Amino acid sequence: MKQSSIIQTALLTCGLVFSTASVAGSGASGAMLGNTCAGCHGTNGVSNGPATPSIAGLDYDYFVEIMNEFKEGNGNSTIMTRIAKGYSEAEIEAMSKFFSDKEYVKANQTVDTAAAKRGEKLHKKYCKNCHGETGISTDKDDDSGMLAGQWKPYMEYTIADYKSGKREYGKKMGKKFKKLQKDEGDKGFADLLEYYASQK
Repeated sequence: MKQSSIIQTALLTCGLVFSTASVAGSGASGAMLGNTCAGCHGTNGVSNGPATPSIAGLDYDYFVEIMNEFKEGNGNSTIMTRIAKGYSEAEIEAMSKFFSDKEYVKANQTVDTAAAKRGEKLHKKYCKNCHGETGISTDKDDDSGMLAGQWKPYMEYTIADYKSGKREYGKKMGKKFKKLQKDEGDKGFADLLEYYASQK
């Protein structure tokens, strides 16, 4: 399937789910609110679509921060900036608790093992300090999200957004990102994503 078709399908699905955000109201449980995300992010936050990240097991504070960024219109997303506006802070916190308690499941995808080995070296050189040993930080004070086991197409779109300036990164990440781009180019990013795809 072409990249544009994948994105269009994901957006259509999310658009249908957008209407379910109306359940966001007083008394709604984290599970009920979390179920409105299933159309895009999969049941319990385990994504089955390569254009959409899994959010099961996402750190509580990171989830809250990202949702508030979307709510304020600062996150780069066609759909999430509209969906997030429908939730109160208490509802975002309830969803965060729901998803942070779920088990993270690695995406089922093919991996180029030779590229993954090269990517492992790049991870250790450029990314390990913030993203942990394998792409999942164990530092609860570090808002670095989950890279290990995420869908490669989603990661590719994210890298493209960083390169184009559509998505902002922190000062520390920006320095490493630009150095990786200068030293290794597109091949370096591709190898890095193969490494993350190989991890759990």
